[in-house]
Amino acid sequence: MITLTLLHPLQSVPVQSWTFEPESVIRIGRSTDNEVILYSAVVSRHHVEIRRNGLAWEIVSLGANGTYIDGKRITQMPVVDGMIIRLASSGPKIQIHIEGEIPNSKQKAALGKRSSSKVKGIDPSKETFVNSKSTQSEEGN
Repeated sequence: MITLTLLHPLQSVPVQSWTFEPESVIRIGRSTDNEVILYSAVVSRHHVEIRRNGLAWEIVSLGANGTYIDGKRITQMPVVDGMIIRLASSGPKIQIHIEGEIPNSKQKAALGKRSSSKVKGIDPSKETFVNSKSTQSEEGN
């Protein structure tokens, strides 16, 4: 099972979550044909895909404004439990949780640098509106 959590732009606290069974592809973007729909000017219609790759997951950036992890633009990389992706350099942040994974240690190794807990460059005037075709997660599933 994989859970995507939209984080508040200033406090990094959960705003909304989506839980998916092991599907082959989870699409995120502005278009209504995505599994997770985010209404933000910096989010592309089809911004990012999270794909099942054997037993693991990978993230593939499709958007013109890019996808970022720890301030670094990525095009494709393995998903690690607890990682936070940012859609565009100033867009919404999504944390990814994979059931049964070890958090963050693999991500730090993959990036080759320790992640910083400081948040820079956030523009509080940009708001993100959220909608989803999937059922929001409920406690006890």
